[in-house]
Amino acid sequence: MTFDFSPDRNLYPFTSRWFASSQGRVHYIDEGSGPPLLLCHGNPTWSFLYRDVIAGLGDRFRCIAPDYLGFGLSERPTGYGYTVEEHARIVGELVDFLNLDGYVSMGQDWGGPVTMAVDTVRADRVRGVALGNTWFWPADKLRMKAFSRVMSSRPMQRAILNRNFFVERLIPVGTSRTLTPLEMDHYRAVQPSPEARRGVAELPKQILAARPLLQRLAHEVPKTLGAKPALFVWGMKDFAFPPAQTLPRMRATFPDHVVVELSGANHFVQEDEPSRIAAAIIDRFG
Repeated sequence: MTFDFSPDRNLYPFTSRWFASSQGRVHYIDEGSGPPLLLCHGNPTWSFLYRDVIAGLGDRFRCIAPDYLGFGLSERPTGYGYTVEEHARIVGELVDFLNLDGYVSMGQDWGGPVTMAVDTVRADRVRGVALGNTWFWPADKLRMKAFSRVMSSRPMQRAILNRNFFVERLIPVGTSRTLTPLEMDHYRAVQPSPEARRGVAELPKQILAARPLLQRLAHEVPKTLGAKPALFVWGMKDFAFPPAQTLPRMRATFPDHVVVELSGANHFVQEDEPSRIAAAIIDRFG
């Protein structure tokens, strides 16, 4: 499944690029020059989430931001399962296709497990790691398990598919500032129908269903990436990944780390504090 949507050039002034992955046509942007920076989104967002972070980086980095299959402007292929394991495999194909070497990855929300899964098998090519309001281990808190079970229930799956619940309710709840109507329309427009929202509906199930992958990452990330320089940009008002519960494990995994506390930011830190995130990336990896 494909659909036509042209982002507003004032909000998203990037050239759309396409990669023929093994499972479907992937949309991505590749902007700027300098060390490569891989930017991975979560649910229910897409590369649009990183627009102001990329603008703040100028030509200090080559910014690559893909849309997972089922998200953004990427294809919704028949027979694709929309699991985190599949998303990581496809992003890995893109990294290999672009011959990225010495790259820094940034992941937020599901972008954390995706980038960690991509990076652990390419550790010799990874220069550093940036993570924001995310995780990479099996769900160990009642809050996460309950969220997965509730959002996997038949009534909530219907709400996600038929009423676009994740975009209409969770993006406003997960941002400290109020997005403009045009910004919200850019999240709505790429999820125009129940069929287009299958990827969004699958990811809350994956919190529990992806346990084998998350168990593997809990073991492999410290072993293969733990010595890399790390940056944590954390929205301190986040309901999903409270800093007191999540940051200690991040700090322990990556001893060579810098933490930037975004005191006013919620879950979608790229919407709330893009300029501070860009400045932190430049300070740490520029």
